[in-house]
Amino acid sequence: MNENNSDKLSLSQALELIKKQNKENFSNAKVNLAELERLTGITRAKLRRLKKNNFQEVPHGLKGQKSQITVLSGFTGVLDNLLKNNVTNSEECFRRLLKLGYTGGVTTVKNYISLHKDLIPSPRHIHSPQGNRGRRYSTEPGHCYQMDWGFVKVRDYSGLEYQTACFAMICHHCGQRYIEFFPNAKQESLFIGMIHAFIYMGIPHYVLTDNMKSVVIKRDFDGRPIWNHDYEVFMKTIGFETRLCKPYHPFTKGKVERLIQFVKRSFLLGRSFTNVTELNREALEWCHYQNTKYHKSIDIIPQNEHEKRCSTEVKIVQKNHELMEYLCPLRKISFDGFVNYEGRRFGIPYSYTEKTVRISRNQNELKIYSSDLSKEIVIHDVTWSKKDSYCKDQYAYIEMPEEFPTSTVKTIINQLEEPKTFDKFARFDFSLEDKND
Repeated sequence: MNENNSDKLSLSQALELIKKQNKENFSNAKVNLAELERLTGITRAKLRRLKKNNFQEVPHGLKGQKSQITVLSGFTGVLDNLLKNNVTNSEECFRRLLKLGYTGGVTTVKNYISLHKDLIPSPRHIHSPQGNRGRRYSTEPGHCYQMDWGFVKVRDYSGLEYQTACFAMICHHCGQRYIEFFPNAKQESLFIGMIHAFIYMGIPHYVLTDNMKSVVIKRDFDGRPIWNHDYEVFMKTIGFETRLCKPYHPFTKGKVERLIQFVKRSFLLGRSFTNVTELNREALEWCHYQNTKYHKSIDIIPQNEHEKRCSTEVKIVQKNHELMEYLCPLRKISFDGFVNYEGRRFGIPYSYTEKTVRISRNQNELKIYSSDLSKEIVIHDVTWSKKDSYCKDQYAYIEMPEEFPTSTVKTIINQLEEPKTFDKFARFDFSLEDKND
């Protein structure tokens, strides 16, 4: 029994004391409850209940039974669907339930997942011999970022499948991460993703990447990289260097490789979206959540470490004309007055006479500029429809020549009202007879 004060006796001690005082006259049925309450501090009602059971504590009649309605009620269907889609990360399931109004804790979600592992699809195991172990290495704050592409298939509402590219960049020192999705992994998408990541995290001393075609063409006889010309100009414009990894050796940039795996297993599994803008907005929220969360493997919170140490070493992105040229790719105008961007066609006004324009998409707005970025031509609402988006005055109105009189017009003619046509069924209209009478 619990004691209210330190000078109170337990129930067994109090009964033993009363037994010594009464000796032969002691009986559980005749115990003075007032005296017992004074010795133990237990309420009279509880002592009366214990007295019926000969002062023996018995388990509650509802012990072991679980309530039919819990804090997780109403959300089990969502959890079942996530588990069926192989989303087993309890933190990710917890975050998605919070958006739906869940008020419980993450432990309840963990317990539910452990009891419903039969819903998780069985994994495919590929047995392969263990190779040489990789060695972890560290860099100074703001010294190195790692970047790479990841790819995922998207099935649209009509059942068709297409491929989407995920750009990923991570700070090698603190683990600050950034991801963004693009319709393709072309070089212009790489430049836009890198600039957005630099705006988010700052410009490091060098970037570590693999031998992608957008970065390097080949290596010379001494093993030195021969850079892609456009990428080399991009490096000099932004102000950073690039180091390449050893081919077929992903351990060198293992942080970004692991980040892409984590994105696929945590952020993308079971996710639905309407367009790339919405997907990128949710991806940025996910990055902020992961960057402000404690990571046990590195024993820090990435964003706090990045702001404290890395931000003093990296450079801030300076927005200028050269930077805007990378954020606004060049497009050629077709013969019918359209430009193609991200798989969709957008109209150009007929008054614009040049052959090329520059395009930039910001959320749900697509802005089209002149080729030298001196003026804004037109703004389109991004509807994400496959149909062509026309703009105002896209086609010119051709005015035909018209003659006008050279002197005052004096000739006048009259125009009469058109005669009424005879209706063959009018003779069957008996209401006309009443009018004639």
